[in-house]
Amino acid sequence: MMTAKEIRNSFKEFFKSKGHLIVPSAPMVVKDDPTLMFTNAGMNQFKDIILGNAEPKSRRQADSQKCLRVSGKHNDLEEVGRDTYHHTMFEMLGNWSFGDYFKKEAIAWAWEYLVDVLKINPANLYATVFEGAPDEGLSRDDEAAGYWEKYLPKDHIINGNKHDNFWEMGDTGPCGPCSEIHIDLRNDEEKAKIPGAQLVNKDNPQVIEIWNIVFMQYSRKADHSLDPLPAKVIDTGMGFERLCMALQGKQSNYDTDVFQPLIKNICQLSGRKYGEDNMQDVAMRVVADHVRAIAFSIADGQLPSNAKAGYVIRRILRRAVRYGYTFLGFQEAFMYKLLPTLISEMGDAYPELEAQKTLIAKVMREEEDSFLRTLATGISLLDGVIKETKEKGLTVIDGVKAFTLFDTFGFPLDLTQLICEEHGLTVDSKAFDEEMQKQKERARNAAAVETSDWIVLAQGETQTHYLDCTEHTCHILKYRKVEQKKKTYYEIVLDHTPFYAEMGGQVGDSGVLESKNATIKIFDVKRENGLPIHLTTEMPENPEGEYMARVDIERRRASEANHSCTHLLDRALREVLGTHVEQKGSLVTPESLRFDFSHFQKVTHEELRKVEKIVNERIRQNLPLQDYRDLPIEEAKKLGAIALFGEKYGDKVRVVQFGDSIEFCGGCHVKATGQIGFVRIVSESSVAAGVRRIEAITGKAAEESVYRMEEIIFGLRDLLGQKDIKAAIEKTIAENAALHKQMEEAQKERLLKIRESIIKETTTTTDGVRIVKHVFVADIPANAVKDLAFQIVASLPEKTLCVLGSKCDDKPLITVMISKDLIESHKLHAGNLVREAAKLIKGGGGGAPHFATAGGKDTTGIDAAVDKVVELAGF
Repeated sequence: MMTAKEIRNSFKEFFKSKGHLIVPSAPMVVKDDPTLMFTNAGMNQFKDIILGNAEPKSRRQADSQKCLRVSGKHNDLEEVGRDTYHHTMFEMLGNWSFGDYFKKEAIAWAWEYLVDVLKINPANLYATVFEGAPDEGLSRDDEAAGYWEKYLPKDHIINGNKHDNFWEMGDTGPCGPCSEIHIDLRNDEEKAKIPGAQLVNKDNPQVIEIWNIVFMQYSRKADHSLDPLPAKVIDTGMGFERLCMALQGKQSNYDTDVFQPLIKNICQLSGRKYGEDNMQDVAMRVVADHVRAIAFSIADGQLPSNAKAGYVIRRILRRAVRYGYTFLGFQEAFMYKLLPTLISEMGDAYPELEAQKTLIAKVMREEEDSFLRTLATGISLLDGVIKETKEKGLTVIDGVKAFTLFDTFGFPLDLTQLICEEHGLTVDSKAFDEEMQKQKERARNAAAVETSDWIVLAQGETQTHYLDCTEHTCHILKYRKVEQKKKTYYEIVLDHTPFYAEMGGQVGDSGVLESKNATIKIFDVKRENGLPIHLTTEMPENPEGEYMARVDIERRRASEANHSCTHLLDRALREVLGTHVEQKGSLVTPESLRFDFSHFQKVTHEELRKVEKIVNERIRQNLPLQDYRDLPIEEAKKLGAIALFGEKYGDKVRVVQFGDSIEFCGGCHVKATGQIGFVRIVSESSVAAGVRRIEAITGKAAEESVYRMEEIIFGLRDLLGQKDIKAAIEKTIAENAALHKQMEEAQKERLLKIRESIIKETTTTTDGVRIVKHVFVADIPANAVKDLAFQIVASLPEKTLCVLGSKCDDKPLITVMISKDLIESHKLHAGNLVREAAKLIKGGGGGAPHFATAGGKDTTGIDAAVDKVVELAGF
């Protein structure tokens, strides 16, 4: 039986023998494509080639690509783990042809690999072909069907609809029919009852798709019409985990050696056995799947957060934690403990796991601990909702409240339902779903973009000149109209551009397109599939004319200074903190720079000052820019340039050097470091576990910040009337502390007198209960009232109910304190009493059985509220 490692290698070796260049997996986290957050298919790294924006380094390529999917066909996150063959993170084995071979060879080689190399029984294989779409003028893919008939009987060749057998990159762009290869893994008895052909694409867990061969031969336009694609493309994708299941004779992907080591580790940690309980099994599958997705994402540079890709990773991690918490009994962080097993199984194929293991483990553990605290908070809040529901005599929890727990506090619906069931309650899931749908619609509307077709004025490719000049003559190659959030703008592609398009953390340039008759403002330049896209709110009257593209030089120079300073900062941090420092993200704008890096503790003030001094020294040295362009990557590494995990590099790269600072970079830089001026670090903070962030300013912005600080110092000097500001402030603080102490002593004496006065007002009921109630006329701070309540009950420790009404800054406050014996003998709860009485001051509150407070808006109701507490207590 072949192991997973052997299967992966056999695929690469087979296609290498067919003249394919074997390329490494691209990072799972996508950084320079605004249409994607994660690599969700093997073709993602080849989009530029498929769209005609780049030349392939080989017409035939193959790889094993790490992918992540959490939405789309069969990829709802909440379903992963419930079946045997869907995942979040998975490997996609793929081979590509860019204008080389097409359907005949793609089908023949797929068959040869599966049947001749892997020895799969051909009787268990089925192929689907596109049945056609008459409404679009598309006929059945008889060409593909004809090739399949050389290998399969006709009853194993199945027509598939457009949903399953016509692949599209998006609403527009390359597309075409596809052939899926399915395998029937059932036993002979089951096959005899129902032919496999009847179960293809019917969600049967034992009759599954293992390979999809896409024949890209069309280009979809915005008006939904199709044009032939000039260079046809073969794009295939085979699910590695499913292939392992088929070859290892298993009934589930999770039973293969891809997942079993992780599941056995989970069993050891939890003390549970796999296969004994359905929900425990689901939980183990969820954890085994999700820990892979999380580890690879962090290794590729994506940390959990509350936005975009970071939020997806946080969702995945929290789903795993809640399954472990609910069904496997994990009360503490546990997922990070699975990392050694994951590295043992996948570290050879993906060395970034070993290299980043410390960071991955630290981030995982902190995220787990944080969410476990969230779960504890959610359970406490849910307890309140359950109690309120029962008090109203209801048996169904409000779905809107359940959604609030989910949306605001991250408390999952399934856990809410589970806890409610234990209390004999159900959740209004319909109302929950309605709230969820409303939220999705709001998000969809906010992100909705309507893009028209490109209007092509001339053929050609964009030539970029941003490294050499800030203005250049140009013509518009094509443009299109875009509408988003009720705003309209245009995207323009030029034949020559001096503008820098946003990439690698540096924002895009702005500037103008000028002609004799018009000046068009370019407000931003983005990069889409490797193509610089110039954004403007208006189109020139004569799009076919010649223009001068001019970059806003002041903004460009500021960006250059901040970008070059980022390189110097990176180098200085490694010198001061250690070589473990690695870039984890950056943002370069004309106004400032931001640099995220791996480090496991707060950077001290002394360390920051040392870093700042090193960078400023190198700025004063006026180190010249050494710009190595189109350098073979191996030569770049010999120079000392450090390759970052999570970044994709080509065979040839650009290296930027300032003295000892040597980095891969495609951005804009100063000609010499002296042009930076000087740098000031303005903040240092934590981004995530093991990742720190430094923000800094340079040049004019740094100069202005010094002036602002000087103005503050001069102002303090004038205010204090002394030149030695530090001594004057120290003296003021000391005097203030002495006065504060005197005030505290006076307050204590005053409160003592007030306490004695209030105690004298005590009344006693017939059964010996002491009622201490008092309403303060003058304003009194809330903390003083609390102290008084505790002092009064300490003086009268038995059978005492203390109720105090007060106000401060025209806001009413009711304070209730009950002695311990009275709570037990009369079943009293201060929180419940004050919550009801608070209605009389138009407010709310609560607390513990012995002590509670309530605030409100209406001070005229204080007396009535105090009396209400006594009344509710039954006295």
